[in-house]
Amino acid sequence: MHYIVQAIFLLTGLTALSASIFNQDWFFTTDNARWVVNRFGRNGARWVYGALGGIFIFAAIYFYHKVRM
Repeated sequence: MHYIVQAIFLLTGLTALSASIFNQDWFFTTDNARWVVNRFGRNGARWVYGALGGIFIFAAIYFYHKVRM
């Protein structure tokens, strides 16, 4: 079961990181991301989501190595 959660963390992190790197409109025009864009500007939102993506990827890798069944 924990592999599913790790995969979700990894996919979420990769999506956020790639959206921030490639400045993808479909990601930054959603209702949830629009609040961050209005608060920090488009470039600030790219940094925020890039950092969050990196954190999610790190968490997935960390828990992959730490969780043993």
